Amino acid sequence: MTEEITKTTEVEVPAPAPTTPTPSSTASVATGSVAVAQDREFAPRGPRGRQGGKPGGRQGGRAPRAPREKPEFDSKTISIRRVTRVVAGGRRFSLSVALVAGDRNGRIGLGTGKAMDTQVAIEKALKAAKRNMFTLKLSKQKSLPHDIAAKFKSSEVMIMPNKGRGLIAGSSARIILSLAGLSNVTAKFHSGSKNKLNNARATMKALQEIAYAHDEAPVPKVKIAEEVVAPSTNA
Repeated sequence: MTEEITKTTEVEVPAPAPTTPTPSSTASVATGSVAVAQDREFAPRGPRGRQGGKPGGRQGGRAPRAPREKPEFDSKTISIRRVTRVVAGGRRFSLSVALVAGDRNGRIGLGTGKAMDTQVAIEKALKAAKRNMFTLKLSKQKSLPHDIAAKFKSSEVMIMPNKGRGLIAGSSARIILSLAGLSNVTAKFHSGSKNKLNNARATMKALQEIAYAHDEAPVPKVKIAEEVVAPSTNA
């Protein structure tokens, strides 16, 4: 018998170098919520620390907003009514708005507007209030010089000055007197009318008794002296 002898030679194979996992490879191997968490960890962040921010976008740097200009007159709505008009084809619905505008320094106006949309009706009422505006003759304490009273249809109002008691009024008269800048005034309705528009018109009619006329000026005019320049003589 011949003995078969096998010889094995040992060859040293160098061990593979350790590789560091990259974010993309790790995220591709991981699954489920782990992959989402790793993607968020390595995702680029925007200028404010948010992920995926774009300059000038919604999540990026936003340009500063321009300051909003203060309106010349303060306005407040007295009533909004739904008006129905019957025509041949059926009924047409619109909105009627009554609005008061004033600068809280003696100028006050009342206007009404009607439109299919509320915003359009308010804009019309504001234009009418500015068109019907007048200036009041107020005392130094921004009160009335004397008692005033007026009546419009079924509404009757009396406005009286009081000493240091503040503004005492109800219904739409309080809105009008506050926007006109009046203080230390008491308004009393002697009628039982609940119509806010009629009460407002009665109040405005009473305030017109102490308003400046068209040819008068609420602020005294200051005459400016004209400079007389002597003619120069050329020698």
